[in-house]
Amino acid sequence: MRKLALSCLTVATTLAACTQFPELQDDADLAAREAPYPQLVPVETLRAQAPQTAITDDSQTTLQARITRLRNRAMRLKGTVVDGGTRARMSQGVRQP
Repeated sequence: MRKLALSCLTVATTLAACTQFPELQDDADLAAREAPYPQLVPVETLRAQAPQTAITDDSQTTLQARITRLRNRAMRLKGTVVDGGTRARMSQGVRQP
């Protein structure tokens, strides 16, 4: 069994190795291929452009309220999907005519 698995793996690997790899140049748009490389800038320049947001007492309160809402929602979703009457009918099964 082990030899069969090994030979199948060898055949699959060999067939995969013979596959023609697609040309990547054909997929790229002409404008994208001829576009200049992006300019390299210091990371400090990028950080200066980023919005300066910080966690404040107000955002902490908002986050805590969201956590509470999500936990309450999770508790509501833990209930059963099928009510008791339907579950009793389902447990009886399907009767053939």
